[in-house]
Amino acid sequence: MRELSLAAVRSMILLGAHPDDIEIAAGGLLLSVAAANPGVRVHYILCTGTPERQAEARAAAAAFLPGAHLSFALHTLPDGRLPAHWGEVKDLLHEAADVLTPDLVACPAVNDAHQDHRLLAEQVPTVFRDQLVLHYEIPKWDGDLARRNVYLPLPDETALRKVELLHASYPSQKARDWWDDEVFLGLARLRGMECRSRYAEAFDCTKAVLRLP
Repeated sequence: MRELSLAAVRSMILLGAHPDDIEIAAGGLLLSVAAANPGVRVHYILCTGTPERQAEARAAAAAFLPGAHLSFALHTLPDGRLPAHWGEVKDLLHEAADVLTPDLVACPAVNDAHQDHRLLAEQVPTVFRDQLVLHYEIPKWDGDLARRNVYLPLPDETALRKVELLHASYPSQKARDWWDDEVFLGLARLRGMECRSRYAEAFDCTKAVLRLP
């Protein structure tokens, strides 16, 4: 198993279909990059969300990315209907590319069962052709968890901090029957087992370039 260092990441674009997608799936990545790279530049994009939910997302981004230089593009396309707004989603991705040329892009996985997530995942590589793209996973009722090929081991304190911040940042979601420590830490524990760590987050990367010094 080979390693890829995130120490060189100076800029990121984070893409979510809905508020809380990014932090549920990649909160450990956010905490890790912010700790390794103080002042990292991050452009944070959501496709959907009410004003209340978008306010939660702004607070979550600040909590998960302390010290980062944050910019936001929070859109109000209809939840659950993104495939009917294909062109608008493509436009907002091109707008994001004009804001920042990132070292890393994080977005949903192509095999995600939710149509909003899947559309975003399919369009991202058509816009960000020269960037490293990590496709994250979101546990959900659909049962669409799959094999992944990139792992980020998380120290215990980072995994626990992620869960703590999820609860603090998204109080609107606490009544959901799946919103609990066992779901978040359970998936992290399984992915950790797969990469010889206690906890981890897992991603897909469909294309990467190896460069010699």
